Amino acid sequence: MLTVTFENTGLPWRPRMPHNHCVTPREMANSICDTLRRNGFQALLVGGSVRDVLLGREPADYDVTTDATPEQVTGLFPESVAVGAQFGVILIPRDGLKVEVATFRSDAGYSDGRHPDRVIYSKTAEEDVQRRDFTINGLLMRHDNGEVLDFVGGQADLKAKTIRAIGEPERRFREDKLRMMRAVRFAARFEFAIEPATGNAIYQHAPEIRQVSAERLREELTKLLTEGAARRGFELLDERGLLLQVLPEIFAMKGIPQPPQYHPEGDVWIHTRLMLEGLPAGVSPTLAWGVLLHDVGKPPTFRPASETGDRIRFDGHVDVGVRMAEEICRRLHFSNEETEQILALVKNHMKFKDVETMRASTLKRFVRQPHFDEHLALHRLDCLSSNRQLQSYEFVQRFLADTPPEQVQPERLLSGDDLLAMGFRPGPVFSEILGSLEDAQLEGQIKTRGEAQEWVLKRFSPIKKGR
Repeated sequence: MLTVTFENTGLPWRPRMPHNHCVTPREMANSICDTLRRNGFQALLVGGSVRDVLLGREPADYDVTTDATPEQVTGLFPESVAVGAQFGVILIPRDGLKVEVATFRSDAGYSDGRHPDRVIYSKTAEEDVQRRDFTINGLLMRHDNGEVLDFVGGQADLKAKTIRAIGEPERRFREDKLRMMRAVRFAARFEFAIEPATGNAIYQHAPEIRQVSAERLREELTKLLTEGAARRGFELLDERGLLLQVLPEIFAMKGIPQPPQYHPEGDVWIHTRLMLEGLPAGVSPTLAWGVLLHDVGKPPTFRPASETGDRIRFDGHVDVGVRMAEEICRRLHFSNEETEQILALVKNHMKFKDVETMRASTLKRFVRQPHFDEHLALHRLDCLSSNRQLQSYEFVQRFLADTPPEQVQPERLLSGDDLLAMGFRPGPVFSEILGSLEDAQLEGQIKTRGEAQEWVLKRFSPIKKGR
């Protein structure tokens, strides 16, 4: 049970939690509502948090809507940050959490397809919710007694499992083009249907999604890939005309056949969707993108059996796919670190077929790649979504279980300084010597520093190589 104390500090009242109590997002939102209401303002929980509560889900965060102006909110909460004060939005951070507080408003014009040209503050929550995107996100709740205020039919749509735009769908999507992507994501995540008029408006306005910034598109696509309903999400993107606009390289997979002896499931699009279906909620974003893009090079490298003389082939699809994936990552403004990992997943996904015949040194280098668990997970999904042959996956699993880490990545026996002391002069030969030496060490041919020195001197001449 919470114990609440009061202090006469001259600052707005705030509940004090016991020092060992971890404040929950709901408690923080309730506290903010209490403060606003105690100072004569209206305050209600709004949006996705109310939707999630009614669906029996735990909200990740909470938003509050109020008739207090941004200036009045910042006056009550000195720690607040004016992240969108011109649009009536104030962020209140506390105890590692944050709550957005938005002033009741109506919006006038969205010439940039994202932000209102002018904000008109209003005094009623009923007017405020009319500007929001979907009915299931336009619900309000009293923080203290759980009473739901529904001015847009959101509760009925929750029960009917329907995504419906508030008011005129085309107007909602003109205001913010990204709402078309959000409609798809919500429908996929909650297993809801998109109401016909809303769905038709998305299809009609799909080309306008290209006006959305790369960063916002990337964020929405990543959520779609990692919330546990990636397959359905991408099928809806395709059905609503969005896939061709945002990822034409994935759209191009449709109808590209594969050799049935390796891919009995069907074409590249079917295979990719099966892999997406295997992505759990909370999956690493780089793994999810690696799964989506691992075969992106197949459509442009497709050659039918009539041309090859034996079977369908995709010669060079990995190299082509890496270049295409890099262009997609740059286009969507991924970080360098994210791009590097996604490209590594695309580049290495075919190497698993050779693991049982690799030299020990090659296999050890292969499995010690950064985030190798993602490579292994992608390969497993690849197998389960095609011929279901897991021999290579199981071979690597056994190798990792049976091989101590110090054998996979042993400490270097000699350094460049050691080579200098042995009479070698710096130059390209250093890389050749150290690389060959590491191969021998990984193969188990040498184990000590002395053996390494003897091995180098036997194969490389300091005098010849130093000139």
